[in-house]
Amino acid sequence: MNIQMIEAAATRASGITRRTPLLSAQALDAFAGRRVLVKPECLQWTGSFKFRGAWSALTALPDDQRAKGVIAFSSGNHAQGVALAAQRLGVPAVILMPSDAPAAKIDGTRSYGAEVVLYDRGRESREKIGAEIAAARDLTLVRPYDDPQVIAGQGTCGLEIAEQAAEQGVTEADVLVCCGGGGLTAGIALALEARAPGLRPRPAEPIGFDDTARSLRSGQRETNATEAGGLCDAILTPSPGEITFPINARLCGPGIVVTDDEVLQAMALAARHLKVIAEPGGAAALAAALFHGPEIEGDAVICTISGGNLDPDVLIRALAG
Repeated sequence: MNIQMIEAAATRASGITRRTPLLSAQALDAFAGRRVLVKPECLQWTGSFKFRGAWSALTALPDDQRAKGVIAFSSGNHAQGVALAAQRLGVPAVILMPSDAPAAKIDGTRSYGAEVVLYDRGRESREKIGAEIAAARDLTLVRPYDDPQVIAGQGTCGLEIAEQAAEQGVTEADVLVCCGGGGLTAGIALALEARAPGLRPRPAEPIGFDDTARSLRSGQRETNATEAGGLCDAILTPSPGEITFPINARLCGPGIVVTDDEVLQAMALAARHLKVIAEPGGAAALAAALFHGPEIEGDAVICTISGGNLDPDVLIRALAG
């Protein structure tokens, strides 16, 4: 993994992925007690940053391999990213999704023409099922985060953050990233290392699913007791990735762990003051920025809203709170 791979991914994505803005609101600055800059990847194609990595991975495949089709496993955002990338490239896609994923994400994945296979994430291994289907149909498995080309694609978000922060006069700040398996965090970390070394990436995770924060403290990959049942479905993974963790261990500051209530409040504040819709997992970094000020250094903080795909009742719950 290096900056050249990220730059190559950016070249392949030119004119395809959206360059999302870096937003701010006086009300959020006042709430946090510092300047808050928000990267709303909920405005990316398919409603999350995952399209970046999916496009990078699929366009990096040899033509003959890509033509046979791809398979991915995901709770929804990677699923939709791969499905749309495959649709645009005219190749088949099979997506393995947990049966308790938000209906909006399952329906969205099917709307891009992918074949959806559901599984019980509390009792079945998506890796095992995915490997079996891939072998039987000669499909290429596109992993959600532990794939160099996926990480490179997510790193294009970091290139944009580096440029946009500099345009706004911010050269030193913590960059809080919603973190599941660590692909977005690792990609942003590599991009910032090369383009904006004064910006320090830090993972943000929900309480009870803070495997990356614990792993950064212990120096080894820790696991969660479960990956089911949490509000922040988009970033619930069993443990940090084998590829992503060494990158994040080298480049990231300490993780920040947020509560479900903080996430719901952050969702409401994003809707009211930024006019963007954040899903729970996508709001973890904003929650960290707004409610964990003492853990953050500097006069400014940058945070991602990594996705905005959620069922309406969850949004209603957030706004009602």
